[in-house]
Amino acid sequence: MKCVAIDDEPLALALLADNIRQVPSLQLVASCGNAMEALTVLNQQEVDLIFLDIQMPGLTGLQFLQSLSIRPMVILITAYEKYALEGFNLDVIDYLVKPVPFERFLKACNKALDFFRLKNSAPPAEQPDYFFVNAEYGLIKIVISEIVLIEGLKDYLKIHLADGKNLVIRMSLKSIEEKLPPNKFFRIHKSYIVSISHITSIRKSSVFLGERELPLSDHYKEDLLNMIGQGNKG
Repeated sequence: MKCVAIDDEPLALALLADNIRQVPSLQLVASCGNAMEALTVLNQQEVDLIFLDIQMPGLTGLQFLQSLSIRPMVILITAYEKYALEGFNLDVIDYLVKPVPFERFLKACNKALDFFRLKNSAPPAEQPDYFFVNAEYGLIKIVISEIVLIEGLKDYLKIHLADGKNLVIRMSLKSIEEKLPPNKFFRIHKSYIVSISHITSIRKSSVFLGERELPLSDHYKEDLLNMIGQGNKG
C-alpha cells in the first residue's frame, strides 16, 4: 500500500517513517511536515493510507481530514486521547497514542491491510449460464445446463440438448469448448465434448450417456478419471 506520513515534529516524523519502512506491505511515498505539503502529494499521486498527526500548526490533522473530498484510509497518531471519538466519527482505521509501541503500530497496519484487501477484492465474475450461436440465419440462445453432448462433424458441430433436440452450427470444437465451464464439461475424444453430469458410466474405452455409447480416447481418459475422483483406483 502506498502511504504518506504527516507530522510537524521532525523526530516524530522520522520515527514514523522508520516504522513504515519496516512493514513489508507499506510503501512510503512521502514524509510531510504539515497538511499543505500532504495536499500537494495527494494531488500528484494516488495514496492508499495516511498516517496523520492531529496537533499541527495551521491546518490540524482533523481539519485536513475533513477537507478531503476523496479520503484514503487514515491512521491517526497523536499525543492526545481526547480526539479519539472525533477521529472515529471520520471513519479512521485506527487511533494511536504516542509513544506508539511497534507491535501496536503493526496491528494498526494489519487492520488497514485487511481493509485494503477487502475493498480491492472484486467478486469473481460470474460466468453466464448461456451463450448465443449463429444458426438458421440468426442468433440462437444455448442454455449451458441443457447441453448433453457436443459432436464434431468436420467444419460443423451438432449440439445434443436434454429435450432431445439437436442443433447443427458452423463452429469448431475448440471455440465452443472455451464457452463451457471446465468443471461441467469434458472433452473425451477429438470429436466429442460431454456434460459430466450426464455421464452414467465409464467402461474401458467408452463413456455412456444413458444408452448412448461414445469413444473415450486414451489421451483424455486419465484426466477424466481424475476429474471425477477415480484416478489411480483399482
